[in-house]
Amino acid sequence: MTARPGSVLYTPELLKLAVSLARFPFDPASGCTGEARSPTCGGRVVFSGTVHGDQISAPGLRVTACAVGQAAAAIFVAHAAGRTRGEIEAARDAITVWLASQGPPPVWPGIEALAPAIDYPGRHGAIPLAWNAALAALPKETADS
Repeated sequence: MTARPGSVLYTPELLKLAVSLARFPFDPASGCTGEARSPTCGGRVVFSGTVHGDQISAPGLRVTACAVGQAAAAIFVAHAAGRTRGEIEAARDAITVWLASQGPPPVWPGIEALAPAIDYPGRHGAIPLAWNAALAALPKETADS
């Protein structure tokens, strides 16, 4: 798939999201950390946060990625507090399907800002990085949970 003629990837909304990450700094002293890298684009996201019960609190990120990856990370972190591992995993899986088939957008506030990136497969690897980094940090759910 190639970009449609005239499609714009770096919209003002996407760029505004990319610079909003400063509100959610990475905390190396947090209770859990995790990292994800994209083999296709080289983007990297490191997640920090605490877990109370089965919910995330105080999420923070360190992001080294393109503006699309930064915007996706900002969308993730702005709505990660209070989420469970299962919710994050379901959203990440829905993002993967959305990017592959252009189905309906996943249920995650603000995700529609990333819709222009569907036309740019080279950016797809950067989009789920924050979700993957959080999943790498969070304890695995067990059948007894």
